[in-house]
Amino acid sequence: MKPDKRNFIIFSKHRRLTRLWQFFFTGWGLVMVAILAAAPFLTKQFLWTPITAVNMRDVITNQFKMTNASFSGIDKDGNPFKIHAVSGHQEYGKPDIVFLEKPSGVITRSSGKGKVVNKISAQHGQFNHKEKVLTLTGRVKMDSSNGDKISTGEMVIKL
Repeated sequence: MKPDKRNFIIFSKHRRLTRLWQFFFTGWGLVMVAILAAAPFLTKQFLWTPITAVNMRDVITNQFKMTNASFSGIDKDGNPFKIHAVSGHQEYGKPDIVFLEKPSGVITRSSGKGKVVNKISAQHGQFNHKEKVLTLTGRVKMDSSNGDKISTGEMVIKL
């Protein structure tokens, strides 16, 4: 009887277990396990950050953010308006209101002598797109094409 060459392997009947055993103990398996264990520490983001470290108020407040936000439409009298802001965001509890930073825009209105174009700017603003009300605060300025100029702390415009 000829000796079988496979007799020297410990698990001769279990080939899958044998291959796994050889993989891990030849070194490659140990390298792979070490890479998987060290990967979170080699990246800039730590996956183990506890959830208590997350400021949920910031997450809810800044859930919907926009940069270079622009809104345009037609008011109730059929006059066009366009509002632009450096940035804007919506809050989770107030989906109809867009909070604006450094809004500016052009609002056209009808007067007895024709159309008047108003250029507006402010530090902050809120645009309620459901009711079409624009509330501007902080160094509000309005220059009209008819020569009127307004400078105030707060202005409410119904579009």
